[in-house]
Amino acid sequence: MAARDAASLLVGLLVLFHTWGVWADVEVNMEDRVEVYSGEEARINCMFTSTEGVGALRIHWFYVTRSGEKQQIYYLDSTMKYADRGTQFTDRVNGTISAGTVVLTINDVQVEDEVEFICLIKSLTGAGEGCTKLKVFDAPDLPSIEGVQTGISVNEENPSKIGTCEVKNGFPKPNITWYRNNTPLRPIQDEVEIAPSVTVESSKLFSVRSELRMKVTKEDKDDQFYCEVTYFVPGGIRMTETNRINITVYYPSTAVSVWVESPKGKIKEWDSIELQCRGNGNPSSSIISFKHGEKELASDQDTLVLHNVTRLDSGVYYCISTDMETFQEIPGNTTLFVNYLDPAVVRSEKAIVSQGQELKATCNALSSVDTHTAWFKDGKEISKGNTLIVKDATFDTAGTYECVVTVPEIEGMETRGTVHINVQGQPEIIKPDNTEMEQQVETTVSLRCKVRGFPDPRVEWTTSDGKVLDETSHEVTDEGVQSTVDVKVTSDITVFCNATNDFGTDALTFNIKATTHTTAATTAATTTTATTTSTSTSTSTSTPTTTTTLSSTTVKPKTANPPKKKVKKESSGGVIIAVIIICILLLAILGSVLYFLYKKGKICGRSGKQDLTKEKSNKDNIVVEMKSDNTEEAVLLGVNGEKQPPNDQRGSSLYSQSQPHQKVLPSIS
Repeated sequence: MAARDAASLLVGLLVLFHTWGVWADVEVNMEDRVEVYSGEEARINCMFTSTEGVGALRIHWFYVTRSGEKQQIYYLDSTMKYADRGTQFTDRVNGTISAGTVVLTINDVQVEDEVEFICLIKSLTGAGEGCTKLKVFDAPDLPSIEGVQTGISVNEENPSKIGTCEVKNGFPKPNITWYRNNTPLRPIQDEVEIAPSVTVESSKLFSVRSELRMKVTKEDKDDQFYCEVTYFVPGGIRMTETNRINITVYYPSTAVSVWVESPKGKIKEWDSIELQCRGNGNPSSSIISFKHGEKELASDQDTLVLHNVTRLDSGVYYCISTDMETFQEIPGNTTLFVNYLDPAVVRSEKAIVSQGQELKATCNALSSVDTHTAWFKDGKEISKGNTLIVKDATFDTAGTYECVVTVPEIEGMETRGTVHINVQGQPEIIKPDNTEMEQQVETTVSLRCKVRGFPDPRVEWTTSDGKVLDETSHEVTDEGVQSTVDVKVTSDITVFCNATNDFGTDALTFNIKATTHTTAATTAATTTTATTTSTSTSTSTSTPTTTTTLSSTTVKPKTANPPKKKVKKESSGGVIIAVIIICILLLAILGSVLYFLYKKGKICGRSGKQDLTKEKSNKDNIVVEMKSDNTEEAVLLGVNGEKQPPNDQRGSSLYSQSQPHQKVLPSIS
């Protein structure tokens, strides 16, 4: 029996040793992990070595469930391969085998595919096994940060909420770290609290939210807070940051500042002043009040406006900031000085000076700052300084002097004063440009006389015949007296402007010559008629026995309608022309008379008398015709129009030689 048991044990050991050697023929090697992004393809390699050929191998792929169990998902050998039904990989898995390597391919990897995969290879006499973990990654969305919108008081007993950070849809779970001014924050009991929360979305992705709470101090008012998010990717770790936020910190003031917001620079009377008050704290419940001395002033919170200030508004202004939580009062103050410039006071030793004397005037204005003084006359600067001195006064010195006092360092600060100076002396008429003039008859001319002098001169207008004219206007100005008279021109006239005061007189003469419009034809006809009448009268007187009357004489010039000319009485050219015409007419008439006497026998031995009482007839008319042509012929027509011999035409030809280009037809009766 013992021998039989020993034999059985020996056989069993031999079989065991033989089996151990067979299993040792298949060796399997696999990577520890395979990393892939969600949605991509995963390739899990299973490398093996075996003494047997590939045709004798059978490969089984398993994955480990959440409960720790092994579940086959794929099988293949040299003749067949298939995916197991009813698993999460059924429609997305495939396997291949080649010399020394078996590959399991998973399409469209999901985050729930992150499990451990097992590769089991069996031969005829043995088997080998290996495993790999599949890691799936999904990058999260960009993170966001939101700070509190209300202010945080430093007097809060517990940590106050600063803000929240959030990052969504990441796998594996992202991490959030808070920073203050580039320094990471760590939880500190009763001072810093960081409360994270994780949400698993329906897509199996993670969303992480983190809230920061702190006890703030005054120094935190300028701090910047932000979040850093880290997440895993195949082969490493990535990081992204949120934007920075500030918080509003409320803290009590420890000092108060008061200043003049406007105007900039020095203040002058009648300015409007704006005072500003600020504490160095930031309490939401502080109260600002202003005082001037013991008087409380109405203000618009931290702004005080003073309108039309005077020098009485100078002094110390207080601003008091009261914290409503602690009721602590913090005062501040500033000193205002209102600059002033009193009205200018102008004084003169004499308001009236005589010609040749010295004029002296002073100008002063009380001011809180240095001033500059200048003197002006007629808008032109004539002197600088408080004292004005003008030597050797003349009428030009008289007038209004203006003193202007300014403050160079303060714009718009200015005062003015005036003084009027009169220079006494006899009248002085300012002669106009033209006192000799020509005017048409029946026109009216305005004569103006401007007189300087003090006392104001009396002006009287007279003519050369002693007539006194009434003034049209009389005006007294700083420069003197201006008088105007209107004169109607009927003939040549001389007008005198006479100025008189207590110191003497002065006069100015205006000579006006009257002119008229006449025509050359009218002038010639008028002159001819006058000359004919005069000649006839003279002849009648010299020969009493014979009476001859020249009824009319007509001069016909070549131009039928001569142009009108303006004849001036004093024109020497017009006088010469009139004399020539008169001489010509006299010669013509003299020739006619001599011929007439010759025919009657009064001269040259001819006898015969004409009955002077005989009734006049048209046949007794004698016409003298003067012709001017190439032969210089003069023909005398006798009674009834008969031609006379040439030797009886002496009187006529005498006139013809003096005026070869005109015809004169006198009618003698």
